[in-house]
Amino acid sequence: MEERIGQILTAASDFLWGWPLIVLLFGTHVFLTVRLGFIQRFTWTGIRLSVARDGDAEGDISPFGALTTALAATIGTGNIYGVAGAVLLGGPGAVLWMWLTGVFGIATKYAEALLAVKYRVHNERGEMAGGPMYVLEHAMGLRWLGVLFALFTTLASFGIGNMTQANAIAEMISVQAPGFPKWIVGAVLASITAAVILGGIKSIARACELLVPFMTLFYVAGCLVILAMEWSALPDALRLIFSSAFTGQAAIGGFAGAGIREAVRFGIARGLFSNESGLGSAPIVAAAARTENPVRQALVSSTGTFWDTVVVCAMTGLVVVTSGAWSGAGLTKASLCSAAFARIGVFGTFILTGGLLTFVFSTILGWAYYGEKAVEYLIGSHAVRAYRWLWVLAVYVGTVTHIEVVWTFADVMNALMALPNLIALIALSGVVAAESRKYLPALRGGS
Repeated sequence: MEERIGQILTAASDFLWGWPLIVLLFGTHVFLTVRLGFIQRFTWTGIRLSVARDGDAEGDISPFGALTTALAATIGTGNIYGVAGAVLLGGPGAVLWMWLTGVFGIATKYAEALLAVKYRVHNERGEMAGGPMYVLEHAMGLRWLGVLFALFTTLASFGIGNMTQANAIAEMISVQAPGFPKWIVGAVLASITAAVILGGIKSIARACELLVPFMTLFYVAGCLVILAMEWSALPDALRLIFSSAFTGQAAIGGFAGAGIREAVRFGIARGLFSNESGLGSAPIVAAAARTENPVRQALVSSTGTFWDTVVVCAMTGLVVVTSGAWSGAGLTKASLCSAAFARIGVFGTFILTGGLLTFVFSTILGWAYYGEKAVEYLIGSHAVRAYRWLWVLAVYVGTVTHIEVVWTFADVMNALMALPNLIALIALSGVVAAESRKYLPALRGGS
């Protein structure tokens, strides 16, 4: 029975994350880029605003807290293992397509954050509540579609944001310390998670403000050191990435070869899955930010895609391709990453392990808030406390059980989240453009 369910979920995941959703998501990225006059040119403005004082504007957390909480959820195993998987299946050219997905995805992340702030509401506790479910209900009158989005988000959160991440930490520790009891890992991880999330969004944001900058700088700096130590291989790797992105990659060593179709598909799919632009998750926390107007926070939130894909995923891609290990036979995502980072010895292994541990734990924190707000929309604020304790229990369960099918289930739920969100983004693109024309001139002037 379990095997049959797994087969059904795998078929559904392969279909949803195949060409139909790739075209819809990437097409939305391109459409919004054009509709908003290449909003990506204001990325530096967004970075500046993310660390600027937020004043006395209405909201629960700082713009930087909202950004780091969103980054906590998006920067995860996909930024390391996911990138390696794209190279294995699509060749080095997949790295360029992944990078381009990040560049164009900035426009979509901007638009969904803007709408989330514009249509946010106060909940029963006086806190901010927003996201695609509220946009669908209050801007479009489609509460039933908002309910579906919230349901998909709740189900996805326990998969991609909780049990699979906890399981990844347990497996990582098992490799480093064979025989170490997983129940101890689960108890410690669940306790730390509880200490953070039981305090709500303010507690989560404080933790993410400390963790996310550290883990990102640690990983990126480590990758730069590796690239510097292997600098002679970098020019050839860059040429290979650009050439194979448009011509495909012939078979080399144990690598079976990949055409341009595979480079495009796996590069874009991994980029979309990593930065979550268009999935509707990040706008949920953007709605909690203190901001004077929707555009200000939208610019800040859009930088999340820049950091996630244009920077972090690109670093992983360069390390993997320069290593040459991707052309070996019988590799998995994990073994390719290990080979790519370990080629400079224990330092590389330390960077890989440290990056994975911090990325995975941060994802648990970020997605805890996404799921909480979805449950609140479906049931009400009274259910939040119980949800948080259930989240902590799920972290423990994830460390001590085999949950391969949960990964696939989470992939399906993530894809289903995107569909109602994309409907709102396309239908309300005029609203996004109008708000941008209203507020952008003052913001880019430095105010």
